[in-house]
Amino acid sequence: MEKADKIKILQDLVSINTVNGNELAVATYLQQVFAEHGIKATIDEFGDKRANLQAEIGSKNTDQKILVFSGHQDTVSIDDESAWKQPPFGAQIIGDKLYGRGAADMKSGLAAEVIALIELAENPAIELNGALRFIATTGEEFGTPGAYRLNEQHAIDDADALVIGEPTDGQIIFAHSGSFNYRITSRGQAAHSSRPAQGINAIQGLVNYINLEKDLFTDTPEDPYLGRVQHSITVIHGGEQVNTIPATAELLGNIRPTQAFDNQQVIARIEAAVAELNQQYDAQLSLEIIHNFEPVETASDNGFIQIVKQAAQETFTDRQVDLLTMNGATDASVFVKNNPGLPTVILGADGDKSSHQLNEYTTISSYLALIEIYQKIAREFLQ
Repeated sequence: MEKADKIKILQDLVSINTVNGNELAVATYLQQVFAEHGIKATIDEFGDKRANLQAEIGSKNTDQKILVFSGHQDTVSIDDESAWKQPPFGAQIIGDKLYGRGAADMKSGLAAEVIALIELAENPAIELNGALRFIATTGEEFGTPGAYRLNEQHAIDDADALVIGEPTDGQIIFAHSGSFNYRITSRGQAAHSSRPAQGINAIQGLVNYINLEKDLFTDTPEDPYLGRVQHSITVIHGGEQVNTIPATAELLGNIRPTQAFDNQQVIARIEAAVAELNQQYDAQLSLEIIHNFEPVETASDNGFIQIVKQAAQETFTDRQVDLLTMNGATDASVFVKNNPGLPTVILGADGDKSSHQLNEYTTISSYLALIEIYQKIAREFLQ
């Protein structure tokens, strides 16, 4: 594929508004791109313009490996469009930078995976000893409905390795924490504020939990890659009128589990804390799990990690490429529920620091290099 064609595919993707939805438009576009190159891609539409897409090349005998390239089609919101220096869906190129919402997170990775698949399929000198599967997901930025649907369809259960194309500035992420979002609801008894003893203040129930939560995970083991469990209370709602004792109040919290102290252990710890407080105080607390994403870890000396490292170091000659970890979560957090221990890397183009920000961008040079790296990974892993 010509360089100009590769850049145009990325520009086309960025120009499609997929802010928290409308993934069907991207899936339809990618299906057409694949069709132009003789590759069948299947769209799974599931309402409200939401859709996953899958394509596959190579062979899939029982004794051969399966490598999966995956990325999400949605983006976060653009916030104040007037504050952007370049139009958020203009995909404008200035020098080496391509600007737009999703340019980094993660339509550059998505486009690079698609082109890598096409170029490998069209190169007569390359015969993959196994299958290379491409999966484009829906809703990764909020709730990962696409990844959960793919798990229900067992789309990745047979995979032997996984590459997620999130922006990493060319660095290799071999482990990332999970993400656990929850709600604590406190229920008391309303009363007039002039007679507080006749009520039960639901806000006080939250205060009791907050005081306990600050030390709730201090004794958890340190993960060799991800360190300590990170935890925060981030949202509080309670009360409606200043002269009324509130009957309900709630808070939201976020926790970053590790494999050393995983999601089930986090849940058990919070449940025990809630039970303890309900025994001690009148305001009664209840726990609701909102999102429950698993940590993802692959040993840094794993053979697949080393293949990725070599490919990236050979190609990104303008920078030092390192093996790193992060506290963010990806679709891989869902995929490993069905395929525990799946060797996984996060590797993408430039623009990690601009993700979710005004004037998001990636660089053309890193995007083109990424296409080459993905092909090297596939050729080496499926040799």
